Amino acid sequence: MSTLSVELLRLYPPPPSAGTVRHAVLAVAQPAPWSGLSAVWRGVQADLGLPAPAIAVSGADTMQLWFSFAVPAPVAQVRMFLAGLQARYLGDVPARLVRLWPQAADGPDDGTRPPLPPRQVADDQWSAFVAPDLAPVFEDTPWLDIPPGDDGQAAQLRGLRAIAPASFEAALPAPGTVLPAGRAAPLDDPAPAPAPAAARAAPATESGLPAEPATADAAHDAARRFLLQAMHDPEVPMALRIDAAKALLATRERS
Repeated sequence: MSTLSVELLRLYPPPPSAGTVRHAVLAVAQPAPWSGLSAVWRGVQADLGLPAPAIAVSGADTMQLWFSFAVPAPVAQVRMFLAGLQARYLGDVPARLVRLWPQAADGPDDGTRPPLPPRQVADDQWSAFVAPDLAPVFEDTPWLDIPPGDDGQAAQLRGLRAIAPASFEAALPAPGTVLPAGRAAPLDDPAPAPAPAAARAAPATESGLPAEPATADAAHDAARRFLLQAMHDPEVPMALRIDAAKALLATRERS
């Protein structure tokens, strides 16, 4: 069994019985999938104390958060959990752009689970799990145009944890309670948490140019900083920002 298969089975196994699930998916469709989802991704950690969900590009028109449960959870409770997140963090996102699985019984879809990434969705369009600092780059094009490597995908999942039963129950809205709709992240503010010190700009020399990396590790860090800067610079054409994201993904898979 590949390392990716091990991680997928650990976090997103099939349900052991009818009426329960081991994971859930919350997605937002274009035009601004990550600007909305970033509020959920941050909020479940900062406000609810839950582990970070996996972030995925669908390969089509949505970005997704994949939640994992340590023990099978009743579908009815999972629906309440997702509805609570939508009310709390996605109040400014039109309901027609939000996708939930498992969906409410009267929801617009048939309850079919989104296919697990990574997979090919169309010509030159792949779904994949992505790192938080790369997620904003895929807002306009929520797909990879090359197959993601299995090792890199496994690395994206390896540090994630499933939600413990007590934490899940604490995050549920009280029965009969309608949560007030919270404001989603502003559309012009998709930035993730501040980058660590190693990812900040390299010091400049007296000439104003970046200092020459002294070692191979320093050169790698300098290249990563350059790619991150290009990704988040709104004046850089989107095609080049996407190329920078792909290059950064490739360096991570090789490391």
